[in-house]
This record gives sequence, C-alpha cells and structure tokens, in this order.
Amino acid sequence: MTEIRHIVFDIGKVLIHYDPNLPYQRIIPDAAERADFFQRVCTHDWNIEQDRGRDWAEAEALLIAQFPEREAHIRAFRQHWAEMVPHAYDESVAVMTGLIADGHDVTMLTNFAADTFREARKMYPFLNTPRGVTVSGEIGLIKPDVAIYTRHATDFGLEPAHTVFIDDSYPNVEGARAAGWQAVHFTGADKLKADLRGLGISL
Repeated sequence: MTEIRHIVFDIGKVLIHYDPNLPYQRIIPDAAERADFFQRVCTHDWNIEQDRGRDWAEAEALLIAQFPEREAHIRAFRQHWAEMVPHAYDESVAVMTGLIADGHDVTMLTNFAADTFREARKMYPFLNTPRGVTVSGEIGLIKPDVAIYTRHATDFGLEPAHTVFIDDSYPNVEGARAAGWQAVHFTGADKLKADLRGLGISL
C-alpha cells in the first residue's frame, strides 16, 4: 500500500451544502418554470465559467442580452448566492479538522468563483484551517482538467502518488487519478472514514 502523506478535500457537497434551488424556490415558486430557468438560462455550463474565473458582471450581461425579460432572475443568482450554501456537513468537517489536529497535511482544491469563495470563508471559518487551498476561479483552471491537480501539487509540494483526493463528483475523482493521485468518491462521512482507514489513515 502506498503511504498517504497528503489529503486534499473538495469543498462543495463535501464540506458545505450547495443547492442553487434554495433561493429560487422563493424567487420562482413554480417548479416547472424554475426547472426551465436552470435548464435554459442560468445553466450549469454558464455557472461553471464563473468557477473558471469569469466575473459576474460579464456573466450577467451575457445572459441579460439573451433573456432581457429575465434580468431580475439572472441577477438574483449572485445576489442570493449565500442562501445556496446554507450549512456545513458537520461530520465531514469533523473528519477534516480531526486529520489536521492529528498532524496530517490537509489542503483543499475547489471549483469556486473567487469572490463567492471569499464569502464562504467568512461564513465557514473552518475553511481557513487547512494548510491552503487552490480555488479554480483564482487561477483559471477547473476540475476535472488534469492541469489543476498538477498546479495544486506543484504549489503545495505534494507527491502525487502519496496524495489522496476527496470529491463528490466522480469525473473530478477520475481527473485526480489521471494526474497520478489516489482518490475517493465522497458519498457521506461514514464512507469517507472507511475509505481513509482503508488507505491506512487512522481516524
């Protein structure tokens, strides 16, 4: 078994909850209309470009030009972003902070817009406890591009073969493996604990 010397956590849906539907249940009460809005207007592909580094003003202007009648709803995405991350996953956070307390090298690697991540750090101070973080929106790279894993490993002095990555997205897990890392697919804190123990990490 290859010794694990570095543990890297994703953030959204691993340490904190994320669901853009939460504020929009109030903003667009009709479920069918809301689903259509996310399918055609504020889509996943549109939002991921903010994670890649596009600023919100440009992102909003792009959609408002296409859907001028939806301007208020488009602007609401950023305005009410904090409601999309309403709570932490306490058990997962306890795993991470416990690993840090035990002396393990813990960092984070996340697809996140730069400005909303600054807000998240204020909302959830535990995000400041690992040794460091790579934020996609700050460097213009996103998972599962192998380049972002390579950048993280270089910036933080990680040995890829001795690094384990934890992410709720299976494509992101596969991206880490393609970069030479070990990786586990997060589905809950109990499975995470079992996966880490399986890699020889005591909890």
